[in-house]
Amino acid sequence: MARARFRRGPARPHAGRKHVFEGAHVIDKEWASATDAVADIRDGASLAVGGFGLSGNPIALIEALLAQGTTDLSIVSNNCGVDDWGLGVLLRAQRIRKMTSSYVGENKEFERQFLSGELELELTPQGTLAEKLRAGGSGIAAFYTQTGVGTQVAEGGLPRRYHPDGTVDVASPAKDVRTFDTAGTPGEYVLEEAITTDYALVHALVGDRHGNLIFNKAARNFNPLAAMAGRVCIAQVERLVEPGELDPDTIHLPGVFVHRVVEVGTDIPKRIERRTVAAEGA
Repeated sequence: MARARFRRGPARPHAGRKHVFEGAHVIDKEWASATDAVADIRDGASLAVGGFGLSGNPIALIEALLAQGTTDLSIVSNNCGVDDWGLGVLLRAQRIRKMTSSYVGENKEFERQFLSGELELELTPQGTLAEKLRAGGSGIAAFYTQTGVGTQVAEGGLPRRYHPDGTVDVASPAKDVRTFDTAGTPGEYVLEEAITTDYALVHALVGDRHGNLIFNKAARNFNPLAAMAGRVCIAQVERLVEPGELDPDTIHLPGVFVHRVVEVGTDIPKRIERRTVAAEGA
């Protein structure tokens, strides 16, 4: 694990250390490799992981976590990749104990593990999941929303874990429901608690050594929110630039939420979940 140190001179600093440049103390959040950046994630840790479908998956960090053998993980992510990509590689190796997700299709191994009782699932409406992550990163303990009122999301009983014989082992609890008068119209709202995790793993298009990040298109959907929820956020970036090179108005996530940055290059593999093309001549 990198330690904070002070050095003098214009040379590019090493990973995760403090340095002195022109008389000012500067925190450099760059780490040498994905392997180094995830090395202290232990068995049983909770993770918020960015990605929307296969867009913006922090695949280098996921593969480093797989390689080091970390297991019994509780992961919060919009989905769990596919059988051989994204979080699906951790799932296939049976490293995940629980998933908190909004969409779990496209992954046959996920279905098998959940229905056989090997995997716990907290199924959460997509917008609610996004807000639970944002709230956690903003210091908001809980919030009320209309989403899920009148369903098992609010009333409880949604299966979270099955017995091997197919009966329900763990079901979701009932949540607090209150009536609020908004814009002159009373309505019922369900209480949702915020999410915070031990770590966050995210992917960004560009970052600087202070941890400021810019995301690309669909990759922006859940990566900033996951980053906010993690007590330690680890970001892989395709391109790393010097502090001051990014226009402040273009930054999607400020470096205050990011603790470690790893440059993975612009040629990092990216998968398309469902390729649809027109027939030639159509």
